[in-house]
Amino acid sequence: MSLKEILLSLLVVAMLAACASMGTPDGGPFDEDPPVFVGGIPAPNATGVTDGKVVLEFDENIKLENAFEKVVISPPQFEQPQIKYSGKRITVQLYDSLIPNTTYSIDFNDAVVDNNEGNPLENFAYVFSTGTSVDTLAVSGTVLNAEDLEPIKGIMVGLHSLMSDTAFTKLPFERVARTDSRGRFSIKGLAPGKYRLYALADANGNYLYDQKSETLAFLETVVSPSAIRAMRNDTIWRDSITVDTVRAVEYTRNLPDDIVLRAFKEPFYTQYLMKYPRDEHSNFTMYFAAPNSELPKVKGLNFDDTDAYVLEANATMDTLRYWFKDTTVYYKDTLELAVTYNVLDSLQQPVPRTDTLYISSKRSREAVIKAEAEKFAKEEKRFLKRASKLPDYDENNPPAYVPPTKELIVLSTAKSQMDFNREVEFSFIEPLSSYDASMIHLSSVVDSTFTPIPFVFEQSRKNIRTYNLYAEWRPGETYMLTIDSAAFKGLYGGVSKMFEQKMTYRTLDDYAVLYLTIPHTGNDAVVELVSGEKVVNKVRTENNKCAFYFINPGKYSLRLFMDKNGNNKWDTGSYEDKLQPEEVYYYPHMLDLRALFEYEQDDWDIKAPLNTQKPLEITKQKPDKEKKKMNRNATRKFK
Repeated sequence: MSLKEILLSLLVVAMLAACASMGTPDGGPFDEDPPVFVGGIPAPNATGVTDGKVVLEFDENIKLENAFEKVVISPPQFEQPQIKYSGKRITVQLYDSLIPNTTYSIDFNDAVVDNNEGNPLENFAYVFSTGTSVDTLAVSGTVLNAEDLEPIKGIMVGLHSLMSDTAFTKLPFERVARTDSRGRFSIKGLAPGKYRLYALADANGNYLYDQKSETLAFLETVVSPSAIRAMRNDTIWRDSITVDTVRAVEYTRNLPDDIVLRAFKEPFYTQYLMKYPRDEHSNFTMYFAAPNSELPKVKGLNFDDTDAYVLEANATMDTLRYWFKDTTVYYKDTLELAVTYNVLDSLQQPVPRTDTLYISSKRSREAVIKAEAEKFAKEEKRFLKRASKLPDYDENNPPAYVPPTKELIVLSTAKSQMDFNREVEFSFIEPLSSYDASMIHLSSVVDSTFTPIPFVFEQSRKNIRTYNLYAEWRPGETYMLTIDSAAFKGLYGGVSKMFEQKMTYRTLDDYAVLYLTIPHTGNDAVVELVSGEKVVNKVRTENNKCAFYFINPGKYSLRLFMDKNGNNKWDTGSYEDKLQPEEVYYYPHMLDLRALFEYEQDDWDIKAPLNTQKPLEITKQKPDKEKKKMNRNATRKFK
């Protein structure tokens, strides 16, 4: 076969193969365009509207996402509107009577998306008026949790043109909006004038603050909306990562647009006794719904309560454990008590209330005694069995069984490697009846030489079953702590075993040091060093400065609050007293602190906008993911 014939044959085979090859249809380009609003009844910005039915038309089939959460109608509606969609149409039926001479806005946010790809029609709002003109002003801003600057999603923001402080508690909002995932809000359709602005987690849906349990915020200053012509830069993307052009576009800017509302809950509670379990014969616990300002009065009705118990109370006196000292009370199956404590009346004034309690143990006295007797019998039997194997055992005169002393369980923070800023702590399973400090021995260890050193051993102020051992610890040095057996004796006869622990305190080279200069704080700020969600340490500023020592290496955030009343804790606000919660600020960056380093930070500007301060890394309320599909077709190849 000639070369020409061979080439011709190959060409024919290639053509046949090409004809036989089946390509996969690519389906065409992605639909990346959001729905387009094409008209409605009544028309957009219509005036003189008298019918509460609104019909909106779009250029393609659409659907509504999270309409109940995202769609906000203003003025607020007391009877739930009906919002339906079908094909290219949305129908909104307002059942409340339309208010004369009022601008209505139906703010869809980004709830309207196309049916196929879910492309959102962003910031879509529909406006009409029952009067002769449409009000077009707006105010916007952010709602943050006052205590930790978390953006609050879904909280209602409303306003009143009535300047009276009672409007918020007596009248429904005139116009409302709801915050998005960034805590942002925008109240539209405002007329020129002066307004009071509020945020409210409206629990009962009446658009006013009438429940102390509701989260709220209020702006101390009056808001006067206005509008100006301004320029902004609009970015056109070539693909998902490449900017094509940036254009300067003129637009109407509504002011103010940077309001920050700090939301809080007022210090309100309903006091009552929640439960009073008696899990063991030895004690019972009373749990109250809220802190007590003073200890309740407990009166024994079927036993003598004179010096009958040891009380263990937490700092807020809402958890109280009573340990019985008298065994006659200890073995009672049911205790009858009268407990008197303060509750708040309708005027929020404390008044005494007395509850009669019948507290029963999970096990009866007979069951406890029987269990103790069975335990004794088993131990005695094992003892005699072992004794019978001894050479001098006399079956007619067996040795008497003496049960071992009950062990007192002790937990200690003492360990081989100790943090320099941590004391040695001991916790006991029951209150102590006594202890002997002379049986505690602390020595400094150098080479093999043990030198006794002074220490202080005392009960903690926080818990009666906790004790602290204080000494002049030195970095890098080693200590031996020895506690003789029977140094601690429990309320119910338990005795501690011997304890021994060698401890080496870490050197200063194992830690970081942080020095802070924070303008505008003076001596009033409490600064907290935070790891994850745990406050590791807190210090007070002095002349705008403070320092943290002995910091374990790691990542930290910084938070401070202005402690106006000097109680060393953050305090909430009160609307009735027109008291804002104490101001909270965050250092805007995470700190990665390393051992052996000293850090100096003087760039903390607490005057920066609050909604920009908290690092996104530790912000729990993250912004919703961007739904917009940015030019996917630019990176796709079509045949």
